[in-house]
Amino acid sequence: MYHVPVLLNESIEGLDIQPDKTYVDVTFGGGGHSSLILQKLQGGKLLGFDQDPDARQNAEQLGDARLKLIEANFRYLKKYLKLYQAPKVDGILADLGISSHQIDQAERGFSIRWDAKLDMRMDQSGSTTARDIVNGYDEKQLAAIFRSFGEVKNAWPLAKGIVRARATSSIETTGELVKVLDKFAPKGKEFKYQAQVFQALRIEVNEEIEVLKEFLEGCAEVLNKGGRLVVISYHSLEDRLVKNFMKHGKFEGEPEKDLYGNLIRPFKPIQNKPITAPPEEISRNNRARSAKLRIAEKI
Repeated sequence: MYHVPVLLNESIEGLDIQPDKTYVDVTFGGGGHSSLILQKLQGGKLLGFDQDPDARQNAEQLGDARLKLIEANFRYLKKYLKLYQAPKVDGILADLGISSHQIDQAERGFSIRWDAKLDMRMDQSGSTTARDIVNGYDEKQLAAIFRSFGEVKNAWPLAKGIVRARATSSIETTGELVKVLDKFAPKGKEFKYQAQVFQALRIEVNEEIEVLKEFLEGCAEVLNKGGRLVVISYHSLEDRLVKNFMKHGKFEGEPEKDLYGNLIRPFKPIQNKPITAPPEEISRNNRARSAKLRIAEKI
């Protein structure tokens, strides 16, 4: 299968689909979530976003005229919905992070399982690759992304080690980078350490934090009152941003209140705690282990 959707039924239920309304799946991928949304529509329509070229073929295989695939980054949600005559919608779904299909494509350089070029671009037309970052950022810049985006505890020594290693020869492949990482990884936790560093690089390459913030702010503008926002995240940095925005309408700092002490926010969370995958789903799909699903309603 192209990609096994995580928390599939829970996320679709969270959308509270009305058959004649308009919905958006901003991470179309293999169409797993979209196909279930389409089953629940009668007279409604669905717009999908995906910048991966493979998504076009997946959309064509669904063969549903009610689906319109927009081959663009979902950070431009508001712009493209207006372009496609859907300035207001009734539900938005986002399954963040990287798809299992992209991980399984060795040449994309997302995984530590294969020795491939350091790429990590979700959009293959993007100009910056992981190789550019590993070989071009200075110690301070490298340490900052490892600490912020990968929660790497020894980010500064690692950054120094990478700069030292590349002075001899540039680091071109995932395998070459892993060799450097292994000198700094805690014993017995090498795999986790490598995954943290690769996550940090992927987030930086694809500007994932900036994209997420722009997307969430766009959702507040395009959703109709009572519309649902459903977001699945896979690491604490993403989940914190989603939680804060749904709860307070801000990504950080103190929430704003009106003269009567009421929160000024575009959404109200449907539940206080995120929905997580049950043990049986985790046993089938390891990716579900770190997934957190949050749902909010437009006020």
